Amino acid sequence: MSTHEKIANWLDNGRYADFPNSWDDKMFRTFILDRLTPETHLLDLGAGAGIVVEMNFRDHAARVCGVDPDPRVVDNPYLHEGREGFGESIPYEDESFEVVISDNVFEHLDNPAEVITEIRRVLKPGGRLVAKTPNFWHYVALGASITPHSFHRWFNAGRGRDAEDTFPTRYRANTRRDLTKLAKDTNMSLVSCEMIEGRPEYLRRWWPAYLLGAAYERIVNSTKLLEPFRCVLIAEFQKPG
Repeated sequence: MSTHEKIANWLDNGRYADFPNSWDDKMFRTFILDRLTPETHLLDLGAGAGIVVEMNFRDHAARVCGVDPDPRVVDNPYLHEGREGFGESIPYEDESFEVVISDNVFEHLDNPAEVITEIRRVLKPGGRLVAKTPNFWHYVALGASITPHSFHRWFNAGRGRDAEDTFPTRYRANTRRDLTKLAKDTNMSLVSCEMIEGRPEYLRRWWPAYLLGAAYERIVNSTKLLEPFRCVLIAEFQKPG
């Protein structure tokens, strides 16, 4: 067994035994399930081709729809209906959904205020938008913001993601301050904004980096004061009424 395998197994089975693969999406799934009923009409904004199995809610809601610029969305197996479109012009009627979800989409938005305004339009009064996105002040997002898209595609290919599923990043709605302002500008309430640091996924390919990532995780989880530097941001907005 190589040094990398020994150290990776030691961390995976020790400190991160409670963090399976795709732990952030599994956590987000639980967050969403707590807000669904069998009568819920749900919209997955940025549903794509259906590559994230944790975003399959067909058996937990009355109707699951999806919107994405990727034409593969119409064949997404996790949806009752998929439509090709953009967040700035969602192809659904006013007040169509009780819940809108967005998994790793906010970091790609050119005009987040326009998108949230559109989400507000298709939400029923009192409806919820729940979104997971990287926190800009984490090293992963900071690194991504200063590297070219070609590097992102190469890096994600090493993690098993197809190049066509790696999209340009903008990071215009990726801090608590950004989201607070967006809520105010779009007449939405920011109900909660949680920041979570778990197993350092992007550093697990090299054992020295994995050790550094584990040390970083321990530090930012040691005190509430360092919460703004944690990796995953889960935000919940509510439409008035």
